[in-house]
Amino acid sequence: MSEVNYKNLDKTAAYTKLKKTAKPSLKKLINAKRISTCTINAGGGLTYNYSAKAVTDEIIDQLGILALEQQLIQKYMSILSGERMNTGEDRMVLHQLTRGQTISAVTEKGRDIGEFYREQQKRIANFADGVHSEQIKGSTGKPFDTVVQIGIGGSDLGPRALYLALEGWAEVNGKSKMDALFISNVDPDDATSVTASIDPETTLFILVSKSGTTQETLTNQAFVLDIINKTGPKGLIPSKHMIAVTSQTSPLSSSAEFLDCFYIDDNIGGRYSSTSAVGGAVLSLAFGPDVFKAFLAGAHEADVCALEADIRGNASMMDAMLGVYERNILGYRSTAVLPYSQALSRFPAHLQQLDMESNGKSVNREGEPVEYSTGPVIFGEPGTNGQHSFYQLLHQGTDIVPLQFIGFKNSQRGYDLDIDGSTSQQKLNANLAAQITAFALGQNDENPNRQFSGERPSSLIIGQDLNPEALGALLAHFENKVMFQGLIWNINSFDQEGVQLGKVLAKKLLGGDGSIPVLEAYFNLLN
Repeated sequence: MSEVNYKNLDKTAAYTKLKKTAKPSLKKLINAKRISTCTINAGGGLTYNYSAKAVTDEIIDQLGILALEQQLIQKYMSILSGERMNTGEDRMVLHQLTRGQTISAVTEKGRDIGEFYREQQKRIANFADGVHSEQIKGSTGKPFDTVVQIGIGGSDLGPRALYLALEGWAEVNGKSKMDALFISNVDPDDATSVTASIDPETTLFILVSKSGTTQETLTNQAFVLDIINKTGPKGLIPSKHMIAVTSQTSPLSSSAEFLDCFYIDDNIGGRYSSTSAVGGAVLSLAFGPDVFKAFLAGAHEADVCALEADIRGNASMMDAMLGVYERNILGYRSTAVLPYSQALSRFPAHLQQLDMESNGKSVNREGEPVEYSTGPVIFGEPGTNGQHSFYQLLHQGTDIVPLQFIGFKNSQRGYDLDIDGSTSQQKLNANLAAQITAFALGQNDENPNRQFSGERPSSLIIGQDLNPEALGALLAHFENKVMFQGLIWNINSFDQEGVQLGKVLAKKLLGGDGSIPVLEAYFNLLN
């Protein structure tokens, strides 16, 4: 294997050539044959279709050359092998390891980290089985029927999105074990509304904080404990109703306030932690360990697909490279994620954090400023709701926004009805097909208000059903896309220093430090 080199995008020969390549018309490119051929296996029963992207074979060839020049597969293998690819924090990047080994054993200070992750998954599975069999009960003797996760950022967005994505599937397939709710915002209305809807005697709480010091999470823990103590029945012991997901070195790991603790480590960033104990505990309790295992299998399959060197056979790499082309050659600033599945209602919010927290960087891996654009703004809503909201701007606004559609051939819950000659699922997918076509081809009209310029690019991820394997593959596809784009831009996609400054200032203010008059003045406006 050749030596791995790191260089900025604008120092590559392929990027220089791409900037000189003619930009084609999507209207002239797209046709039925192209739609049937521009498809790549994405794992988990998913395929990635890029037929509505304004790229020729020549451009794709050049993007493939850029991927080779930036050594994407070699750098991906470096990540999988346990090299310290998080340069900002001098850490390994091991979220892929939580769903299966692909290269070699990864060790740190003599410890097999893969075995550590597998051990935690087994411990979670055994605990969940104990809860479901009622061997583990609440302190008043009643079985648990509800789980509430307390966390913020990656400890909330991913697990919440995944729970909602599988809730309907689990109900139909007899896999619903417990209801799950989530508390994230330090706004007291969040915790108050959730605790008002539960029975403390039958509720198990999961406190998630890797460091054990997250201000919002610990505040919500205290808030919930206060409510339980005031509203719970006599004899209820809060420590028998709460588990923790944290690091072994955090202050929570040795606390007597928890029924049990499950561990994560610093090699997994919060936004990448849904396949670790952060997502594993709540999903295993809600649906059973076998469902979480199937979810991990789908993610692992997508990880293996991402090792394919040929860009035309690597869905996450193709997605990433097309995004780089649109960001850095065409100058598009945003990307909309549009799942035509109500079950994925919170998935765009998770991808927003995953992408923007990872690639919202203006310095490279060595801390030097870059002179080109990096991560785009990510936003989205489920179709068809979004069509009646922000699609107006997407169709006729002055900015072109690339679109990432997600669709499934079958509905998740199974029940449907033929209304006016078509089922609801057929109407949903007809709208999806119509939107891709309208964005690409547009419409000519003498009335300028009805003129659609078209030339608005999109991609489509397609699955037969939204099940655990497909969801795992979908998550890993986007994680790997973000990884590949960060490697192309030569930035560190695995730290998040931009999150810290506001938290530091808030802590300083609440601690009585009045050294920043502007900060204190704004706080006074709010009090």
